[in-house]
Amino acid sequence: MNTHVQRDQMIQAPSLPGPHEGYMPGFGNDYETEALPGALPQGMNSPQKCNYGLYGEQLSGTAFTDVRPERTWCYRIRPSVKHSHRYEKISLPFWKSAPHIPQDVTSLGQYRWDPLPHTEEKLTWLTGMRTMTTAGDVNTQIGMAAHVYLVTQSMEDAYFYSADSELLVVPQEGRLRFCTELGIIDLEPKEIAIIPRGLVYRVEVLEAPCRGFVCENYGQKFELPGRGPIGANCMANPRDFKAPVAAFEDRETPSTVTIKWCGQFHETKIGHSPLDVVAWHGNYAPVKYDLRSYCPVGAVLFDHPDPSIFTVLTAPSGQPGTANIDFVLFRERWMVAENTFRPPWYHKNIMSELMGNIYGQYDAKPKGFIPGGISLHNMMLPHGPDKTAFEGASNAELKAEKLDNTMSFMFETRFPQHLTEFAGKEAPLQDDYIDCWESLEKKFDGTSGKK
Repeated sequence: MNTHVQRDQMIQAPSLPGPHEGYMPGFGNDYETEALPGALPQGMNSPQKCNYGLYGEQLSGTAFTDVRPERTWCYRIRPSVKHSHRYEKISLPFWKSAPHIPQDVTSLGQYRWDPLPHTEEKLTWLTGMRTMTTAGDVNTQIGMAAHVYLVTQSMEDAYFYSADSELLVVPQEGRLRFCTELGIIDLEPKEIAIIPRGLVYRVEVLEAPCRGFVCENYGQKFELPGRGPIGANCMANPRDFKAPVAAFEDRETPSTVTIKWCGQFHETKIGHSPLDVVAWHGNYAPVKYDLRSYCPVGAVLFDHPDPSIFTVLTAPSGQPGTANIDFVLFRERWMVAENTFRPPWYHKNIMSELMGNIYGQYDAKPKGFIPGGISLHNMMLPHGPDKTAFEGASNAELKAEKLDNTMSFMFETRFPQHLTEFAGKEAPLQDDYIDCWESLEKKFDGTSGKK
């Protein structure tokens, strides 16, 4: 099923030339952009009268007194108070928030799921969200939730924002368009997007069916990891992130705005589109990133580094060196280490690891972990290669080898991830996953020290 959606175009800022058309490069930059000439004030934020009869308004993503405040000044047709009216609670039963600990679902275990199957049901970004795990507490703004989305239909005159979280979106199939207050982001597999907390947007389907993964971050914002001795280059480089140029709608039509607030959903009715920001400047904005731009770093002589070497983005916690969330990417790369077991080694650790497969085959699990699939290895539970991967890596001729046609990722958090009822009872759980280690053999021979 292919669905192509054509809507009235948002009025967009003049495109930048070359490969950055429609986007501005950089991560955490102070951007500035206007869809109409002269709409953006210069030299000040809050003039007595804004050009074009616009209203000046600040969107703050951090406390005013943060070490580096994140905020964006918006110049809009109406102030946001006009996009907000009386609220009524609504139910989105498949979208859960932490703490959510079902009594009849066991989260302690090593789990793996097949891809959620596509359906003929009409599902939007909101109704198609399926929460798999939750961790931490949305009210105290720590932890996360991991979701899978199934989307077949655009949001028609309907808008959304989360007061709880920023969303890291990882497509696996199909193409989506995020029409946001600050501009347009088109997203397809092998790309990711970050949608900030408090930003209003509508999601349209460009090519259906759409399936992908979402990390809902309740805590501090995602940032680029400190590189330490790696230095200034490789991994994810700031210039490869793209923020949208200004775009706005001036449409008088009955609309709904849905807000996620403290894990509950509320809806308000308004008479126009809320995507009316004509110009903006600041460092609090949505971005997209092409995962093929990620330059992996690894061992060039011996041993297998910790998977943290593949961190794309990290959301810090209050404890130095321990993340609220790490987003880790396992993509194509060369393996050259000598006298080394090259796949990920057996381990158990303090972090809870939820993995998703975007395409191809993951080297530690050559069978069963298919594109669109998910695995979960919760905190302090052992995991590692199955017998096929272990025997192959233990006996392979160690020459330079390229891991090709592979892209998987991990949402890793310091909190235990609790399964939802959907994950435990409705999603296509592989009941035999735990058996992938059954055939591992005892190889100990106390009479010989030879390998």
